[in-house]
Amino acid sequence: MSAPVWITATPPTPNGDLHVGHIAGPYVAGDVLRRFLAADGVEVRYTTGLDDHQSYVPVRGLKDGGRTGEEVADGYGASIVRVWQQAEVGFDNVVHPRKEDGYLAYVQDFLRRLYDAGHVVARTRPLPYCTPCERWLYEAYLTGKCPHCGSSSNGNACEQCGHPNDCADLAEPQCTVCGAPAEIRDAARLYFPLAPLADRLKAFWAEVDMPPHLRVLCDRMLADGLPEIAVSHPGEWGVPVTVPGFEDQRAYVWFEMAPGYLWELPAQEREKGNWPAPVQFFGFDNGYFHAVLFPALYAALHPEAALARAFVVNEFYQLEGLKFSTSRRHAVWAHEALAEAGSDILRHHVLADRPNGRQTSFTRADLARTQELLTVQWNGWLERLFAAVARDSDGRVPEERPEGPAWQRLRARMERTVAELREAYSVEGFDTRRIVALLDEVVVGVNDFWYVHEHERDRSPSAHRAALTAQLAVAGALSAWAAPVMPAGAARLATLLGEDADRAVDAAALTPPPAGRPLTVPDRPVFGD
Repeated sequence: MSAPVWITATPPTPNGDLHVGHIAGPYVAGDVLRRFLAADGVEVRYTTGLDDHQSYVPVRGLKDGGRTGEEVADGYGASIVRVWQQAEVGFDNVVHPRKEDGYLAYVQDFLRRLYDAGHVVARTRPLPYCTPCERWLYEAYLTGKCPHCGSSSNGNACEQCGHPNDCADLAEPQCTVCGAPAEIRDAARLYFPLAPLADRLKAFWAEVDMPPHLRVLCDRMLADGLPEIAVSHPGEWGVPVTVPGFEDQRAYVWFEMAPGYLWELPAQEREKGNWPAPVQFFGFDNGYFHAVLFPALYAALHPEAALARAFVVNEFYQLEGLKFSTSRRHAVWAHEALAEAGSDILRHHVLADRPNGRQTSFTRADLARTQELLTVQWNGWLERLFAAVARDSDGRVPEERPEGPAWQRLRARMERTVAELREAYSVEGFDTRRIVALLDEVVVGVNDFWYVHEHERDRSPSAHRAALTAQLAVAGALSAWAAPVMPAGAARLATLLGEDADRAVDAAALTPPPAGRPLTVPDRPVFGD
């Protein structure tokens, strides 16, 4: 029996609706892995949360005309959960930080224990301040130019290059709310020095499965000298700090996420550091947090705890040449795309176009081509197949079994394909672009088989029916092999064939249905809503 697998996806910030870039990033991809492993008999758990305490939440409220942070988080949080459901993303648990008893106390205790052990220390350092707003500026409240790459950046971390910053080191800092230039003042905050954990991080990076782009970021940070990271800020939104002298501050939200990931685990596992090494899905802009900050925090508090097994990282998904952005409202909203295309088509499209190792770009024209592919190739073949069974085999699985060299070649091709599929679905080889390409190859191959053997209908009705049975075997396999990618359509196909849902992605699925089983001609497209 395989060891249990824990999959996490970065909690989204409820400062806006989910957009297609989010769907193309961690959420659907993590769900694909979850479904594959579960069908394979692996005990798997897929978790996320809502990043309620992110400073982008109250900033959104200020820009929207004075809505409270609670109103923003509750409204968009509910929308995010609805979109996950519409997209067939099945989380086993979603952490709601402001609504779960004990959550705040757990995060506060996590910080306090690090402080008491000497891993978190007090520092007085420059921090931008907005005089007109009478507010300290950090993260979403602050914008300027990244000290590492020169790109436009908010406080604390740069989306473009992935490096952290200390807010006051941004060039041309200004308030994002009123636009006023920032004044630099001294402020006492709590910091987490990373340098003492350098050896543990190096050992961890040597073991964890992560893409080269993220590894380069880790190497550069190490070569530059691991910084001290501010883990508290003077503010009014977020988890209150309980360290004496800092009670007017709030925990840095990306610090909060480290214990936040652990919150859904049983208390005994949390307290003893006895949790399974997770497979973590996130975007490159969140790479430093997952590869550097979180493992350092876990190692400091629980030196023997398992760190991540694998990082599955997506690059930026672009729209019209620019990164999707909720805060800048540059997006195609996921609920609109789902209403237009349905979950099967949108999932197929974003998984085939997933920005894995490189940036890719979404267009509605490309989405329309995906819809045409499923309509013509996938559904067209299935409609012809079920209609032929109704016409030429009295609506039942033919008695004739697949045979002959053509079937042997098709079966061998499918068996090779499913071996490659299993590799592309696996944790170590996970690649949704390859998965979708292989599934499309299955459909192309069986379409070719259909057209070649359609001529058998007049020459040899018996051979024709055997060819139909062969295609029903492939259809049954497809209902299993495509289920992690397009669960709604795959479930419909399994039901039409009388097969069990959630079967493993393996060669055993390539078995013809029992002779004589009645089949119903679908009254709607199988794949696509």
